[in-house]
This record gives sequence, C-alpha cells and structure tokens, in this order.
Amino acid sequence: MENWRKLNGQSIDIPINEAVEATIIREREAGHRLKVCIGSDSQVRNGVVEFATVIVFLREKKGGFMFIHNSRTFREMSLKERMIMEVAKSVDIAYSLCNLLDFYNVELEVHADINTDPSFQSNTALKEAMGYILSMGFVFKAKPDAFASSSCADKVV
Repeated sequence: MENWRKLNGQSIDIPINEAVEATIIREREAGHRLKVCIGSDSQVRNGVVEFATVIVFLREKKGGFMFIHNSRTFREMSLKERMIMEVAKSVDIAYSLCNLLDFYNVELEVHADINTDPSFQSNTALKEAMGYILSMGFVFKAKPDAFASSSCADKVV
C-alpha cells in the first residue's frame, strides 16, 4: 500500500480509495458539495527526483484540504521526462479514483505543473501532457489554473 498522509502529517492507514470514499461520504453528510483536483510536482535535490502527488478536496465556497503522497527516484531525467512523469502519477491516481468519483457524482480535474507560455521550459511537455490527460477522459488544467500541482503539491515536495 502506498503511503498517503494528510497535511498535518497524520498517516492514512487504509487504502486510498477507501479513504477518499469515506471523505466523500463525511463531507456530503456535512452538507458540502465537493470537487476533486489531482496534481503532482517534483524537485531535483542532489541527483534525486522527489515527487509529491496530491488529491485536493474543494468544498464549494468552504475551502478545502488534501491528501499527500511523496515518492522519489534515483535516476537522472530530462525536464520533459520529469513533467511527463508528474502527469503520469496524477493520471494514475485519477484513474484509480474515477469510478468512485463518478459514482458519487464528484467533479474531477487533473492539474499539470506545466506552463502554457512557450517562453517557459516546462512548455515543451504541454502537448504530450494535455493529450495524455484528455485522452484518458479527464478535465485538464495547466498553469496558471493548475493550483493542485503548482501550489498544493509544490508546497509538499
């Protein structure tokens, strides 16, 4: 089982799908309408690529919270490869949750930490990332609208 946690550091000790379902039920019972945004970010530190993937739960007009998963790889990657790996991690978790979210009628977005402005290096991965996410049937957001990856995951990587 992958290690997921809450922002306060509390470990999520059940499979992520069960934790997400319990969260949806709890939030519904509290009267909240939810939207889920999934995003990943990465940083290279001393030759190690560290990744953070987040599941952000947005309560309509009432803030939000997130679940966090960190991982790392010890091989060199080009920037473009790293961007695509971030997207793959987000798509992987989105795919594992999409039937559950559909069942509860919870809107889902996949956020990519990729700039739509061609003057930024990350833009080289935009077409592939967008194609990958859209071809999987997910709603795609890139910078500046991709807050799950560029703000939330960025803070915990």
